[in-house]
Amino acid sequence: MPSIAQIGAAVEKSFVMEDWHLIGPDYDRTLMAWFENFDSGWDRLKAKYGERFYRLWKYYLLYCAGSFRARHVQLWQIVFSKHGVPGGYEPVR
Repeated sequence: MPSIAQIGAAVEKSFVMEDWHLIGPDYDRTLMAWFENFDSGWDRLKAKYGERFYRLWKYYLLYCAGSFRARHVQLWQIVFSKHGVPGGYEPVR
């Protein structure tokens, strides 16, 4: 994943950064909700996908959630404009 510096260097001559919002803590909760849905629905899926798939997908979802929670991985929502938003950008959160 690109760093903040790499993103900035890639866009600084072409775009105006209007908003930069960290959504990693929210993504941790999203991943945990996905896991809970997956785990609670597993009985309906296991005949089609098997235990190996269950273990891999469980590991992936929980590993990713833990990485966001520990702040080892970041996820941003970035809004760019070509020439700036007249009157300024109003973020929706």
